[in-house]
Amino acid sequence: MKPILEIEAISKRFGGLEILKDISFNVSQGERIGIIGPNGAGKTTFFNLLTGDLTPSDGNIRFRGTSITNEPNYKRARRGIVRTFQKNNLLVTLSILDNLLLVLQRKHGINHTWFKIRNDKYYNSLYKEAEELLTTWGLYSQCNVKVENLSYGEQRQTEIMLGIATDPDVLLLDEPTAGMSQSETDYIVNLLHKLPKELTLMIIEHDLDVIFGLAERMLVLHDRQVLIDNTSEVVRKDPQVNKIYIGSEEVV
Repeated sequence: MKPILEIEAISKRFGGLEILKDISFNVSQGERIGIIGPNGAGKTTFFNLLTGDLTPSDGNIRFRGTSITNEPNYKRARRGIVRTFQKNNLLVTLSILDNLLLVLQRKHGINHTWFKIRNDKYYNSLYKEAEELLTTWGLYSQCNVKVENLSYGEQRQTEIMLGIATDPDVLLLDEPTAGMSQSETDYIVNLLHKLPKELTLMIIEHDLDVIFGLAERMLVLHDRQVLIDNTSEVVRKDPQVNKIYIGSEEVV
């Protein structure tokens, strides 16, 4: 089967500062890939290159066989490459429901329809889809609460839900459990395990218990390059990885 994503020798420089160098690997549909590395390894920069928030200095990115190297982020999102951010990127003065309805309107191509008031009378299927998502993600009871009044963990839940609501082919999660309590983390991890098997997930996460629990394949970024690309089991036991993270070659 042809890879859904092909990353071909991409590099990124800002002036004379090289952040990433000669990154190459393929991603198959449905893979769960974890991306780890010390602070400053270029993990978020790499996500920015995949989503079109940055353009590679060198190299090529293909999605389903088509080069998207120079495409802007909104075109890649339409293709099905969607991300969440380290810091929440929500419309905080709107309710959870309104944030979600805006995403669903865009997905179904009714975001420029002006001749009908948006309510459950005219758009019953839209509201039903929103209700199902809110219920699944444990946010239904708070659907009319403004995002700015939610806890940080609840805001993270909301942003991940909005990413899922777009029906992406590839979902990039940048530290999905950052700032969450242990119970919130466990809840999100459980939901991520239940996502459709055909959905490709790429996850940046500093919580090693979370990332090793979610990812089947791990990429370790270090010194601008891919240090290791292997199964989670192999990477967990690798002495180089343990030395980078805890200063010891013992297994983490």
